[in-house]
Amino acid sequence: MTLPIQKSPRSAYVMAAGHELHVTEWGDPSRPALVMWHGLARTGRDFDEAAAALSDTYFVLCPDTLGRGLSGWARDARVDYSYRAFGEMALDLLDHYRIDRTRWVGTSMGGLIGVTLAAGVLKDRITHLVVNDVGPDIPAAGAERIASYVGSPPVYDTVAELEQWLRTNYAPFGPNTDAFWRRMADTSARRTDEGRVTVHYDPQIVSQFTHHKADLDVWDKWDAVVAPTLLLRGASSDVLSAEVAEAMTRRGPKPELVVFDECGHAPTLATAREIALLRAFLAR
Repeated sequence: MTLPIQKSPRSAYVMAAGHELHVTEWGDPSRPALVMWHGLARTGRDFDEAAAALSDTYFVLCPDTLGRGLSGWARDARVDYSYRAFGEMALDLLDHYRIDRTRWVGTSMGGLIGVTLAAGVLKDRITHLVVNDVGPDIPAAGAERIASYVGSPPVYDTVAELEQWLRTNYAPFGPNTDAFWRRMADTSARRTDEGRVTVHYDPQIVSQFTHHKADLDVWDKWDAVVAPTLLLRGASSDVLSAEVAEAMTRRGPKPELVVFDECGHAPTLATAREIALLRAFLAR
C-alpha cells in the first residue's frame, strides 16, 4: 500500500553549475542530509511519500534534474545532459546547502549519478548509497524502450488523458494508489504553446542515450565505490537484469540485493515496505 503524504514540502530554486535547479525540500535543515535523485524522465516529486516519511530523521532534498520538472533546460544538450554535468550540479547543490556528508538514494539515472559521484568527487561525502533498479550494464532492449518514449513525448488535449498514458507507460512501477498517479500527472504535465498537454521535460534529454552511451558503462566506477550500498531491483525489470544485479553483489561495494516481485523498472519507493527498508539501511 502506498503511504499517504501527511507533510508539506518546501520549494526552492538553486543555481548549480550555471543552471537553475528546482529542489523540493523536506524536514529540518539541521538534520543529517539525504539526497533523493530521480530517473531519466521523471522529477523529484516522485519521492514525495518516502521523503515525507524520512523527513522525521533527515533533511531530504529531491532535485529536478536539469531539463525536467521546474528546473531550467540545457543551453547545449550534448554538454549539459551528461553525467559529468549532473555531477557538477550535485556538487554545487551540496555546497549551496553547506552539506559535508550525505546519504544518497537514486532511482535509475539518479542511481548512476550516485555511483559516479560515490566513486569520484563525493567519495568521502556519500556515507550511504541506495541504487534503485539500475546497474553498470543496461540491456540494449531496456535502453531502447526508454529512449523510444522519452524522445517522442505524447501530446494530449487533457491532463486526464496524460494521466492514463502515465499509468500505462509506467505500469512497471507496480501497484500504486490513485492519489499517486494523480500527483504524478500533476507534477509531470505542462502546456504547449497551443494549450495542449505534454510531459514536463525537454525532449532533448534523450541525448543521454544518443551522445553519451559510454556514460552507461560504469563498472570501473562501481568497483571504486566504498560506501555501504543497498541495491534494489524490480523482478521484471528490463533495465537491471538478474545476472547484472547478481554480479554487482560480488564486486565493488558488494551490496545487499533486495528484489520486489510486484514491479519492473522501477520500484517507486512509495510503499510502507520500501520506506521501512530505506529507513533501516540509512540508519546503519
